[in-house]
Amino acid sequence: MDVVRFVKDWTLPCAMGMGTLLYLVFAFVPALDGAAMFFAPLLDALLPVFMFLVLFVTFCKVDFRRMRPVWWHAWVALFNLLFVAIVMALTLWQDGTNKILLEALLMCVISPCATAAAVVTQKLGGSLEQTTTYTFLSNFLTVLLVPVCFPMIEKGADVSFMAAFAKILYQVVTLLVVPMLLAYIVKHHMHRLHRRIVAVRDLSFYLWGCSLMIVTGTTVKNIVHAQASVLLLAAIALLGLVVCVAQFAVGRFIGHYFHHDQEAGQALGQKNTAFAIWLSNAYLNPLSSVGPGCYILWQNIINSIEIWQKRRNDFHNL
Repeated sequence: MDVVRFVKDWTLPCAMGMGTLLYLVFAFVPALDGAAMFFAPLLDALLPVFMFLVLFVTFCKVDFRRMRPVWWHAWVALFNLLFVAIVMALTLWQDGTNKILLEALLMCVISPCATAAAVVTQKLGGSLEQTTTYTFLSNFLTVLLVPVCFPMIEKGADVSFMAAFAKILYQVVTLLVVPMLLAYIVKHHMHRLHRRIVAVRDLSFYLWGCSLMIVTGTTVKNIVHAQASVLLLAAIALLGLVVCVAQFAVGRFIGHYFHHDQEAGQALGQKNTAFAIWLSNAYLNPLSSVGPGCYILWQNIINSIEIWQKRRNDFHNL
């Protein structure tokens, strides 16, 4: 019983630990090579399914009439632009290893708000509608920044506005719009199914834990196979930690003035790292993808601490 309670209290670290352990076992035990080759494409196919289900279940609890821009959205977006401008200014003056470090840092600030931010916000007792609205705004902010910033950093980067727009629009539609529309239909026209879905407590959160296990295994794989020194990888990981803490802290600081610190903290701190990794490999030095790869570990450790603090406060208030 204590084990079950521990897993419930620390779902995200347990998911990350399990993903890391499973990857290392299958990667370094020769007898499991066949099984690893079988499961690899299967897990890659399961990840978007899990993410779709996570958002569908989450949106079943959304009050769609309350989805509208609010003032903290503008301030969080402004500070996001400021972070990108600062890192861009530093990157343009560097080359070699320093440039790789700053490109990794840039990917941790330019990537849009993660779709899972709404799940964690709901777990923390924040406004699901406000976080979801900012997720849409953040994705369109990224589509404007990427075609401007990347050609300045990598002169050979072929980043057309329409190509970047189409890629992000596809993600927005498949990972946000479609599950939202489906949830709207279920909520307003399939009431019995809707009641059964919302009756399962924390369903979206545990589905997110399953997807996080897969993402963590993939992240560890990318780090293990990265063609770089241990010192460089450690420096990228440390920078990722610093910028992760800074973004969560600034987001919560902004949100404090609007009485929505949880929502603003998630909006600025929780990033769509899978998309950032794709951008890094497609347009920048592939080593820069280690930055968002490490960032996903840091942001979920912070999420776990916040959830633990929320649960502790709720217990003391009983």
